[in-house]
Amino acid sequence: MTAFDFINYAVAILTIALGMMGWLAPRWTMQQLDMQAGPSNMAYTEVSAASGCLFVGLGLGALILDQPLAWVVVGLAYAGAATGRVTSILRDDAASRQSWTFFACEAALAAWLVLGNFPAV
Repeated sequence: MTAFDFINYAVAILTIALGMMGWLAPRWTMQQLDMQAGPSNMAYTEVSAASGCLFVGLGLGALILDQPLAWVVVGLAYAGAATGRVTSILRDDAASRQSWTFFACEAALAAWLVLGNFPAV
């Protein structure tokens, strides 16, 4: 295993771990993200699905397939998250240290996974 492979696996494990927190601890995740549930509590299912199991599935899929294209797909998901976050920061006046930090992490993971694995596709 190369150092490059090790970093890909570490990113997948991080993705799964963060996804599990969103899936299994949606209330805690929502507190960390400064989110609140409304009268229907739909927010909990949304966090469990979109911030939780979606990322568990992405990370597991990349680990199981272990192909360059699978790693690129995970990178594209992070690129989508980074794009959504930065547009919201600008559009919704949602700039904060936490928002910019999350954006930087998502953008960095996207760049690593897409640029590092795309030439091998």
